[in-house]
Amino acid sequence: MGFSDLPLLDQIKGRMSWLDERQRVIAQNVANSDTPGYVGRDLKAPTDFAAALRDGGALQMTRTSANHIAPPVPQNRFHTSAAPDSETTLDGNTVVVEEQMLKMAESRMAYDAAISFYQKSMNMLRMAARGPGR
Repeated sequence: MGFSDLPLLDQIKGRMSWLDERQRVIAQNVANSDTPGYVGRDLKAPTDFAAALRDGGALQMTRTSANHIAPPVPQNRFHTSAAPDSETTLDGNTVVVEEQMLKMAESRMAYDAAISFYQKSMNMLRMAARGPGR
């Protein structure tokens, strides 16, 4: 079992993957900020354990016996939904670039925090794996 197989690190990687996908959706919103009728989209994080299992999220069921029922394979890990901003222009576009930039900065800060947590966890594991007196 390697470091990358630890559930904690797997969860951090899942969070970083979600944040990366959210940045892509936000960038798509900004790119379409002048498209008539475009409705802004956003990713919603699973809010409870049952939703995370149902949607496939970062939580995965594992078969520990051949007699167990195989878990369903999620079709798409992340789901976008319409998330109009606070204004709608006359042409029907709901993207406000300033609000999208705030969402982008929020995602970037969360991504930086996840990277920092991942690095600190790896450093702690490396320190624990060293022999005594090193």
